[in-house]
Amino acid sequence: MAAIHQEISIDVPAEQLWDAMRDVGALPTRLVAGFVSDCRLDGNARIVTFANGMVAREVIVDLDDTRRRLAWSATGGRLTHHNASAQVFAEGPGRCRVVWIADLLPDAMAPAIAGMIAQGLTAMKTTLEAAPRPDPARPLGAR
Repeated sequence: MAAIHQEISIDVPAEQLWDAMRDVGALPTRLVAGFVSDCRLDGNARIVTFANGMVAREVIVDLDDTRRRLAWSATGGRLTHHNASAQVFAEGPGRCRVVWIADLLPDAMAPAIAGMIAQGLTAMKTTLEAAPRPDPARPLGAR
């Protein structure tokens, strides 16, 4: 089984990034603009359309606010197995690190999926660093 581990530092507070990541249906607007073109919720899953046209059904396995970790399992395309997680770690005021880990089969798909994860992390950095900073007087998650 192929295992992919990638990470990136992003110049936003961990709480701001986690608030966007935990909003599981808002991928194209709040988290990875340009990488995901559409996302719609379907029960405990989301149907994700990537900018390259690929569509995947991602079942949300765990959303852990304490650990700032989201885990999901994807089906669709040529993958016979895929599970992944993304976790946000504070690196100091106004900076955090995202660790994205994916396990998948067949192994031959690893280079393509690794490339997509790298694109997703770059889109996450671009999207979040361009977003307005939250008002400290208004708690994150309040809309």
